[in-house]
Amino acid sequence: MLLNVIAIIAGLALLVGGADRFVTGSAATARNLGVSPMLVGLTVVGIGTSAPEILVSVMASAQGTGGLAIGNAIGSNIANIALILGVTALIAPLQVQSETLRREYPMLLAVTLVALLLMADGALGRLDGVVLLAGLALVIVGMVRIGIRDRSADPLLEEYAAEIPEHMPPRAAGLWLALGLTALLGGARLLVWGASNLAMAFGVSDLVIGLTVVAVGTSLPELAAAVAAALKQEHDIAIGNVIGSNIFNLLVVLAVPALLDPGPLDPEVLMRDMPVMIALTLALFVMGYGFRGAGRISRLEGLVLLVAFLAYQAAVFLQAGGPMLR
Repeated sequence: MLLNVIAIIAGLALLVGGADRFVTGSAATARNLGVSPMLVGLTVVGIGTSAPEILVSVMASAQGTGGLAIGNAIGSNIANIALILGVTALIAPLQVQSETLRREYPMLLAVTLVALLLMADGALGRLDGVVLLAGLALVIVGMVRIGIRDRSADPLLEEYAAEIPEHMPPRAAGLWLALGLTALLGGARLLVWGASNLAMAFGVSDLVIGLTVVAVGTSLPELAAAVAAALKQEHDIAIGNVIGSNIFNLLVVLAVPALLDPGPLDPEVLMRDMPVMIALTLALFVMGYGFRGAGRISRLEGLVLLVAFLAYQAAVFLQAGGPMLR
């Protein structure tokens, strides 16, 4: 038991550190190649912040624990909105000015509904995985078009330009990229091994571990980035990273178990977890879109999001409590 806990903690530490280095190296490399900061932020950074979830999903699915991968994808989206934006808004209320983000909100809603439709039959198959990856290609094309169209006069551009390394030598960027990827691979392997063994020890499903321990752990890089951005008054980045991460979680992280470990879903995914994720996505749209001006997530709304997250985690643990207490 102790060894499993140590593996989980070490894996999470490697994932957090590796994600930061990976995003820094990949963003600097893209910028050195002449890619605009807006496009780097919308695509490279978005995928990079989902790198822990992606690699954990690959490792879990390859080992036949697809439930952990599915729980990681859905649980991370729940944590990104309710935990990360809840905590961040409590520290510094978030006000969004970016027109780019106003175009990304509907994109996230559309991707969420597509994922729901694919899962509505109670299973994730390889065809579903192909559809999700096709959706990924469409989203990236859409983000590139948004980035090109809005690369001037959008406050998000200024925030990305300030955060993405501009004068990092290619060799240094490549080194950070390689070190980050190595740490991510090692961390994902340790985390999946420890989490799978922990699920067996407590007699709970891989889905429960994925929704709780793994989802919260792989969301830590986004939490650190969101809080840091909010403290620097970069509110658009704080919300933009969550939107981008949630989109890529559904299109990539969820596609991995569909392709590598297809099969039926735990009934709780459709009855409990997807409704919570959809409700939070709609809440983010209502709060952040700004139908009558700038979008805003106040401290009170942040508190509501955080309470919702804690209530959801409590519900998951209580439903799994029977096997755990035996």
